[in-house]
Amino acid sequence: MADTKAGTIRLGDVEISRVVEWEGAIAPPAMILPEGPQELWERHREWLDPHFWDAEADLYRAAMNTWVLRSAGRTILVDTGIGNGKYRPYFPLMSYLETDFLDRLAAVGVAPEDVDLVINTHVHADHVGWNTTLSDGAWVPTFPNARYLINQADIAYWNPLNGHSKQAVVGGLTAEFGNQNMYEDSVAPILEAGRAELWEDSYVIDENLRLDLRAGHTPGSSVLTLRSGTDHAVFVGDMLHTPVQLLDPDLHSCFDEDQRAASETRRRVLSWAADNTALVLPTHFPGPGAAEITRDGAGFAVRGWAGFAEV
Repeated sequence: MADTKAGTIRLGDVEISRVVEWEGAIAPPAMILPEGPQELWERHREWLDPHFWDAEADLYRAAMNTWVLRSAGRTILVDTGIGNGKYRPYFPLMSYLETDFLDRLAAVGVAPEDVDLVINTHVHADHVGWNTTLSDGAWVPTFPNARYLINQADIAYWNPLNGHSKQAVVGGLTAEFGNQNMYEDSVAPILEAGRAELWEDSYVIDENLRLDLRAGHTPGSSVLTLRSGTDHAVFVGDMLHTPVQLLDPDLHSCFDEDQRAASETRRRVLSWAADNTALVLPTHFPGPGAAEITRDGAGFAVRGWAGFAEV
């Protein structure tokens, strides 16, 4: 794994760039990991603070990362963040956000029309936001030449016409409220434009990349596995919200729809990553952004950080 330029590394034949839409403090750790003991954060303060935890204010810190992959001649985005101008009445942090995300994307050499494929690891408001932008009063695909890969189970689950009851509770509100308007402004326009490609259990993208369903966080949550030469990586979306979950993979986040399945997914994917020296790239890790891990008793430990520079 070698640095090639700021914010970019190369694994085998795949180049990976990190674009940070937003980074900052969100909420007390006890709200994000309801069963995570404060002592666990304190014990690991030396490396959690300041990137992942503001210890003085006792606030969990997160980033909204989009991973840009160049593989087999194509430009691929993994997750598209919050987006600009989206109304999220129950999540003020994400409501009517205005960032220079597209300029940051341009800084790694990518214009919207250059993108061939968009992968939404799952359908949550902070992973599909830049799927669309507002044009003449209508939400249209931001990346006009791209196919958008979205798991069928999440399409069914989050479509408001299906009336499913969303289980995750944040600050007394279900995840359904936290994602208010998300499907209508960031998913439905992609379907209506004929840009979506829905998949179910697995999807082979090219000789380097494969998507697999790993339910738990949402019914259609997926992981993207990279195998190129001797290099391995896994893009895990919201399977991890904080590296504290590496220490104890059974600690669920307040956003997980199926807590048991989410824990099983974490253990399965992290075990593979540890055994195959694979880089783990979550969507929400600030600071160095990604880690190689090793087994450590019943959990895992960070063996080394990728050290992505911010764009």
